[in-house]
Amino acid sequence: MLFAILLPGISMIFRGHVLKGILCGVLHLTLIGWIPAAIWAVASYQQDLAEKRHRETLEVLARQGRTL
Repeated sequence: MLFAILLPGISMIFRGHVLKGILCGVLHLTLIGWIPAAIWAVASYQQDLAEKRHRETLEVLARQGRTL
């Protein structure tokens, strides 16, 4: 998460969000835009973690034979 705060655009690109990363990088180039870019990158990181947990939960439920 520290990487997302310090270099928000690059952290988004590393996680596979190329267009978001480029836009975030452009926003990061301005001093005023750095704070919103860092917040956006951290929020995106948290969303990626939530999606990963959701996929893992669905896999466990599928293995147990349950459906949603």
